Amino acid sequence: MRLPGAVVGWLLVLPATVLLAAFTHYPALATLWHSFFSTPRGSRPARYVGLENYGLMIEDPVFWQSLWNNLWFALGTIPTSVGLALAMALWVNGKLAGRGLLRMAYFTPTVLPMVAVANIWLFFYTPQYGLVAQVLSLLGLPGVNWLGSRETALPALMAVTVWKEAGFFMIFYLAALQGIPPSLREAAMLEGASRGQYFRRVLWPLLMPTTLFVLINALINAFRLVDHVVVMTRGGPDNASTLLLFYIYQVGFSFWDTSYAATLTVVLLALLAVSAFVKFRWLDKRTHYQ
Repeated sequence: MRLPGAVVGWLLVLPATVLLAAFTHYPALATLWHSFFSTPRGSRPARYVGLENYGLMIEDPVFWQSLWNNLWFALGTIPTSVGLALAMALWVNGKLAGRGLLRMAYFTPTVLPMVAVANIWLFFYTPQYGLVAQVLSLLGLPGVNWLGSRETALPALMAVTVWKEAGFFMIFYLAALQGIPPSLREAAMLEGASRGQYFRRVLWPLLMPTTLFVLINALINAFRLVDHVVVMTRGGPDNASTLLLFYIYQVGFSFWDTSYAATLTVVLLALLAVSAFVKFRWLDKRTHYQ
């Protein structure tokens, strides 16, 4: 018996659909449901509290501090890592001696585990003995407690994130660049276009699908970072480096307030969904698909 094509298609996507529903959609809906209940304590079961958890969240200064930190973190890491990735991709896409080694050097931070990267940079930032302190000492500059100061803790985390993510995004740009026919550049040069004009008028529009993909991933990464915070700062000093996901981790696993953690998670998911929707609506009109 030959099955209709539509049935075969649904059967082919069924395993992926089940996994997506089980590990993405159901947890999101369950989190939303639990945010309307109190946290069960011992023999006391959870009870429906409506929007009480959301009211507590609005009055929570640590939530607003972590949200503000995360917005600054995203603003500092996303444009920098994406721009650096594009620059590196353009550099290693050219005819360079040893470009294979250069590509590997750029991509190496990406394959390192998050905790390992955090520990490496924890040594770099160590006052007096760390690599950064030694370089500043050679230059005759005073040392800085990068992770112990409110002014430098968050920028220090930003630097680590950019160092780790730029090589990952570079791979996507490099693949996109290698898929662009060389004849386009030759035609632009014959028409008298400069390198800047070729990049703005030809190359950049063709890279927009990759840029859209990279921006969405960079946004998600900026709001899901927790490993570096746990290892390097624990959110300190005085919550100066507390990011939203780290605060959710603290509330859920240190304070064992699972309902309030679910409320914070709903807000995080809503922020990501709105941001992704706005990016798709805004950038999709400027995207040229081949």
